[in-house]
Amino acid sequence: MIFEFVIIGGGIAGTSAGARLSHLGSVLLLESEPALAYHASGRSAALFEAQYGAPATVALNAASKDYHMTANGGVLRPRGLMMLAGPGEEDTLERDIAAMALDPIPVEEALVHIPALNPEHIRAAAYHADAWDLDTDLLIGNFVKEMRANGGQVRTGAAVTAIHRDAGLWHVTTGAETITARQLVNAAGAWVDEVATLAGVQPLGHRPLRRSMARMPAPGGHDPATWPMIIGAGETWYAKPDAGKWIVSPADEDPVDTPHDAWADDMVLAEGIARYQPFVTEEVTRVETSWAGLRTFSPDRTLVLGRDPGTPDFIWCSGQGGYGFQTAPAASQLLADLVAGRPPEIASEIVAALSPERFG
Repeated sequence: MIFEFVIIGGGIAGTSAGARLSHLGSVLLLESEPALAYHASGRSAALFEAQYGAPATVALNAASKDYHMTANGGVLRPRGLMMLAGPGEEDTLERDIAAMALDPIPVEEALVHIPALNPEHIRAAAYHADAWDLDTDLLIGNFVKEMRANGGQVRTGAAVTAIHRDAGLWHVTTGAETITARQLVNAAGAWVDEVATLAGVQPLGHRPLRRSMARMPAPGGHDPATWPMIIGAGETWYAKPDAGKWIVSPADEDPVDTPHDAWADDMVLAEGIARYQPFVTEEVTRVETSWAGLRTFSPDRTLVLGRDPGTPDFIWCSGQGGYGFQTAPAASQLLADLVAGRPPEIASEIVAALSPERFG
């Protein structure tokens, strides 16, 4: 069988691309791990915040909101977002307020949202309600259902070991099998440049950066279910309710030389928790578990969507960074529009900002 599309990568990039492309032809999605969303997609903080990211990312966020709210019953639940400044961080918070369209609030009001905050340390606060928890499992599941409803196939435990192009077709080897496709979609997350090299396509210079998380009891024994996510000014740390617990991240972006199954560095976590600690009254005495994921960015930290200019049947769906889930509906729709030759709904300047051609 010759597939129209073989997609390499089973995270949010690959599953959303598979759903959209399944309307254009036969799809086979290959994931090297035993389950989908095993790496970065399975370790996301899972917040939808429309103002978060570079301008092209914000445009994709805005175009994705309605899908997140309504498609298949929606995947969003109210959360809210609050940013806090400690001593000397007031100017940084002012820039964050302008960038993310937040409303300044008195410190006393911040304590109403989260009674465990330390008013003696906090110098300024800002808040808005327009941020939502995003059900990542449900969103991926919805995309996979759509793909399969159109005849698309998913294979896990299918590591790609070789790729070559012959007579206008791609030949992708996984295990003892070689699969043939007319078009190859590179949605391999931290491994996208390695896949490109394997396929004989010029890599774009993506950089995997480690992001760590620690789960701990909620401060002071509170129930944090209704608390907003909180972020330190300049995104030097963040914290969020998680299934009755509390997760704290140092917001690290440590480069890794080689893509791998990432793990948290104890010292990085300790430094991040130390930055967070003065903002709450309860001392952190116990971390229950920790993990890390690789957030992969293109050289300009903006997604890459579209056909490779030198090899047009090689399609990039990469550089999601920390924005993969919130941009997925619009990013995957744009990818399908470009592949099908349809006029995209996204503005032309945004399409250009996302195109692989910008690196030529």
